[in-house]
Amino acid sequence: MQRELAWHGARNARDLGGLPTSLSPTGATIPGRLARSARRESMTAQGWSDAADWGLRSIIDLRTAAEVGPREGDADAAQPSGITVTLAPTEDHENTEFREVCFPILDSPAYWEHNVRILPGLVRATLQSIADAEPGILFHCAAGRDRTGMISTLLLANAGVLAEVIVEDYALAVRTMAGSAAHGGPTQDRQAGWTSAETTAFLADAEPFALAFAASAASVLDRLELSEGTRVRLRELLTA
Repeated sequence: MQRELAWHGARNARDLGGLPTSLSPTGATIPGRLARSARRESMTAQGWSDAADWGLRSIIDLRTAAEVGPREGDADAAQPSGITVTLAPTEDHENTEFREVCFPILDSPAYWEHNVRILPGLVRATLQSIADAEPGILFHCAAGRDRTGMISTLLLANAGVLAEVIVEDYALAVRTMAGSAAHGGPTQDRQAGWTSAETTAFLADAEPFALAFAASAASVLDRLELSEGTRVRLRELLTA
């Protein structure tokens, strides 16, 4: 299936359906349930119409409140009514330990384990928000790469997608956004100026962190104390 979502103005937008898993009767995660992207403010009116045609009903915004809102160059398109938006940040930029440990590596999956360790309540609440949302769910951060990559990794691993496949999806998100304008995250995005060669070199170092995180996802969910009911709900979004 075509996983790329051609929502006009949207960046780094993909359906989480269509990835192989033995937990689904179709042999693949089910499309039309969960999608990931970069910040939604870039979407045009046509893009919102495209998203509605896909079935968008709920948005889970992984950014902090200070990051939300239009920026220079945005389409200035009104978000349609009937879409529920939930702010469910995975990060606390005022937390001293998070700033000291994670800010230097926010553009790498090396920080995901630290995010879970330092702010487990926030990550758990994010996953719970997705489980509670009406299907047709878009979750996103600024670039749709790092915070979104962490949550996508947990969702896909919980749905039985192999770690190697999950890492390929993470790498696609990195390549899609590398060399493009900054996205408004809490730190300067060094990837905004990268060439293809620089991106490949980065991924050689970064992918082992993403692979280890994906392979240990069940343990991560245990440490987050995510209930079995919530895990089943999240799994069924992609497999039932």
